[in-house]
Amino acid sequence: MKPGDHPEFFRFPAPEGRSRESTIVLDAEGRFWHHGGLVEHGKLAAAMHTWISRHPDDGRYILENGYDWTYFTVEDAPYFVSTLKIAGNDIVLTLSDGTEEDWDPATTRVGESGALYAKVKTGARGGPFEARFSRHAQTALADVLVDQGGAPAVKLRDRTVAIGSAA
Repeated sequence: MKPGDHPEFFRFPAPEGRSRESTIVLDAEGRFWHHGGLVEHGKLAAAMHTWISRHPDDGRYILENGYDWTYFTVEDAPYFVSTLKIAGNDIVLTLSDGTEEDWDPATTRVGESGALYAKVKTGARGGPFEARFSRHAQTALADVLVDQGGAPAVKLRDRTVAIGSAA
């Protein structure tokens, strides 16, 4: 049993002389920074993407690995769509934490910069979360994107779904 399995885990005080506040920042491109420097160790950055959650009491973003946790800053979205697969009537997103989810274009919004933001991890603790499409993932939609009365939509085999129609 990990300490994170204890029902009061998020209410335990920080270790002596420490704080739950951190200088860790997740930028709008999905890169982690610490004390103003880029987290360059690839496996550490990948692990950090798997530790993203929200504090159950105040809803702030945290990094937690089951043994400890800390608050961190999210500049844009906490998750990113790195790639996607189109198969028939389904589009499966691969997220920055390595998980895959079916995409529902109707619950997606178009951001100010034109980037797509999908609702993900709706059943996860602290969810739902937003995931910003990377340029690569958004470009991969080119074959299924259509214009539906001036609004973007996705045309799959036997259905067309407007992006953001249920957001």
